[in-house]
Amino acid sequence: MKYSYISPRKKNVISSELQLLFSFFGITLFMLFLTYFFLVFKDYRFEQNTQEIIQKRAEVESNIVNMKKQITFIEKEVLLCERINTKNTVLKDSIANLFDLVPQRITLSEASLLKNGLILHGITPNKDVYNFMLQAPLRSIFNRTYSSFYPAPNGWLKFVSTNYIDEDEMQTDAVKSDKEEAGSKDED
Repeated sequence: MKYSYISPRKKNVISSELQLLFSFFGITLFMLFLTYFFLVFKDYRFEQNTQEIIQKRAEVESNIVNMKKQITFIEKEVLLCERINTKNTVLKDSIANLFDLVPQRITLSEASLLKNGLILHGITPNKDVYNFMLQAPLRSIFNRTYSSFYPAPNGWLKFVSTNYIDEDEMQTDAVKSDKEEAGSKDED
């Protein structure tokens, strides 16, 4: 027996409204999980980048320390080079001044520079020319001066003159010159 004029519809346990609601909840949950995994991935990448940056920073700092050491070494080398250049210039001028001291009547055959002295070998017409023209200037420069004469075949005299500056006086002169150099650098 039939009590209705319409044919019965199939009834579902889940209605279309509930299906729509579950779809929205499913999509929302999917989007939340997707966002969560995206943030976890970004956090992982951020930590990796942070570690890489820390490593690079440590390398850069060690490179900076090495470069500072190299700069210090190079600066010391430059100062040493300047000192050597200055000493060479002074030595060159001293040698030129030494040869300017030698009069024309005296001929030098050898000149040896020592750390604290000078040895000259040469020929002079007589002792008086040597004593007045060469030994007097040498005595004004050096603390101790010794001379030996030997007869030469041509009637002149060969001589060997050894001249020394005392060590303590050399040290005080070196300290004075270092102080003068430091004072001139401070003025610059």
